Amino acid sequence: MLATLRFWFRLTIAFIVRFRGILFMGVVFGFFIFIGLTFLFPLLTQSKTEYIGMTGRYTTEDLPEEVIRLIGNGLTKIDKDGKVVLDLAKEIEEKEKGKIWIFRLRDDIYWHDGTKVDSKTINYSFPDVTVTKLDEKTIMFELKNPFSAFGSVVSRPIFSRGLLGTGEWRVKKLTTNGAYVERITLQNNQKQKKEFRFFPNEERTKFAFKYGQIDYILDLINPSPLEKWNTAVLTADIRKDRFVGIFLNNSDPTIGDNKSLRQALSYAIDKDGLMEERVISPIHPDSWVYNPQVKRYDYDPEHARELLRDVPKGILDGLNIQLVTIPVLLETAEKVAKYWEEIGVKSIVKVSSNLPDEYQALLVIYDIPKDPDQYSIWHSTQSETNISKYSNPRIDKLLEDGRLETDEQQRKKIYLDFQRFLLEDAPVIMLYHPVSYQVERK
Repeated sequence: MLATLRFWFRLTIAFIVRFRGILFMGVVFGFFIFIGLTFLFPLLTQSKTEYIGMTGRYTTEDLPEEVIRLIGNGLTKIDKDGKVVLDLAKEIEEKEKGKIWIFRLRDDIYWHDGTKVDSKTINYSFPDVTVTKLDEKTIMFELKNPFSAFGSVVSRPIFSRGLLGTGEWRVKKLTTNGAYVERITLQNNQKQKKEFRFFPNEERTKFAFKYGQIDYILDLINPSPLEKWNTAVLTADIRKDRFVGIFLNNSDPTIGDNKSLRQALSYAIDKDGLMEERVISPIHPDSWVYNPQVKRYDYDPEHARELLRDVPKGILDGLNIQLVTIPVLLETAEKVAKYWEEIGVKSIVKVSSNLPDEYQALLVIYDIPKDPDQYSIWHSTQSETNISKYSNPRIDKLLEDGRLETDEQQRKKIYLDFQRFLLEDAPVIMLYHPVSYQVERK
């Protein structure tokens, strides 16, 4: 037995001595494989997180659509023509001319926690609306007054609780600073991640890009100086869901009592010279109710001067229009002031980050509603949102009728007339669709 052990010991020693180089390399190679499998492989296979910057202050209740559309779905959604189509709902029933709306849910939808979507977990809540769960798949909304645009209202994504939705991406982490969201991290089923970081202004967003805190910027209005950097790729997007316009304060006696002045101010501006994609109507140009046959106010300084002859001379002599704008539109405001000066109208340009209490003309970027209903923008009773302080009985009646009419063709006729009469009265000067930029690091 002892002889056998000595034999195997000598054989092992001889084997090690003869093949020591190969054995050493094997040990080293095995060590690196171990390190790789233990530490490096998880790093290499880990999903890359996209760090995306956006400008604006948001709470969990009003996150931008670019984010909430990833997380959730609505009962409906809006197609490219502005029409309401089905989403979480498989069927819509409208009764009593838009006073009662019944939605029947699809059978194949689940919340991110794996529970099935049913009427009990649909928690839309609206003022003056009674919500009744008829059964686990049917929900009824009874409005105080008929409202033909209600189908578009429930296109906003719905969440079971917090931000627990039904979309492709789910919330993994949320960081707030007081009431505002600083960061929100989303993840899909493939373990890919997107982290949205929000900044109070565009300069702060660009600063974060410069110092590597983010690799993408969404919806940047002023790209300077990033367009000069060889480390950034800019993609321009003409935002047809917005327009840049000058809202004229119709409660101001000088502006509101002189239609000829309002029209002259519009004819005096070369809209095509401001931006390539000019706009003529407050309705989305792809909308099913868009009216291209409105007064266009093409650049015509001579006609502008003719219209000014209808304005009492005493008013023109002392006129010095206060044109208020936001910082990113200062250059446009200065061009507008020069156009007005060429027809003999003086103006003062002021910059404000918030909606001012007093102004005669307000140059801003306005988000076009998805539904053609623009009651809140133009109806005389809407003191908080009617920023032009506009009041016109004919426009009021058209807006009221548009909300009550559920027949598609009749509703279209109403909004075609609304656009035609509104632009004839010129409470707003339509300029152009703004361009926003997506920035990506090379």
